[in-house]
Amino acid sequence: MQGEERREEYAVVLDYLQAGRASSGKSEPLAQLIGEEWFTLLEAVPKPGVTMKAGERVYIGKDERDKVSLIKARISYNELTQTGKNELPAIIARIVKEREAHFVNVFNSAGPLNIREHSLELLPGIGKKHLEAILKAREQKKFENFADINARVSLMQDAAKLIAERVLEELQGTGRFYMFTKPYVKREGGYGGGYRGNR
Repeated sequence: MQGEERREEYAVVLDYLQAGRASSGKSEPLAQLIGEEWFTLLEAVPKPGVTMKAGERVYIGKDERDKVSLIKARISYNELTQTGKNELPAIIARIVKEREAHFVNVFNSAGPLNIREHSLELLPGIGKKHLEAILKAREQKKFENFADINARVSLMQDAAKLIAERVLEELQGTGRFYMFTKPYVKREGGYGGGYRGNR
């Protein structure tokens, strides 16, 4: 997760504001997005004549984009609209399920944070007993999917749900450590300096 070069390629729309933000004093359409890889929260300007709806997947990489004209800025959780905040948990859960192999690998390969704490303990509801059970089970055989984790770790809550809850906590800025997202740092000049890509 080093460096700002690692940009999001695809994002999911959280909210579409036809007339933009009332507070900006400028009436231009805006979309609030969440990236699929790092769960980066972004504000984007759609291309002229394009409308978007919550839950829609859009390309935001450096090649020709069909719907997004400009990534305006990286935003914090608190800058999301109420609609964006309402949509966020379900869309995070969807991304986690769609990227199941990646997140199952977290359970298979995560290591200690320090001598007292394991990174898996950052997941909500994972204490020493659950941790012990996870480490023992993965030693015997790597987990294949979320259902496999849920079945082989006794008293385990839904593994996908734990990851989605952790992502939401990180986006809200309540943790010391970041497993799945990049910490939000307010900066001038938009998303890592902002970039237009092909318009």
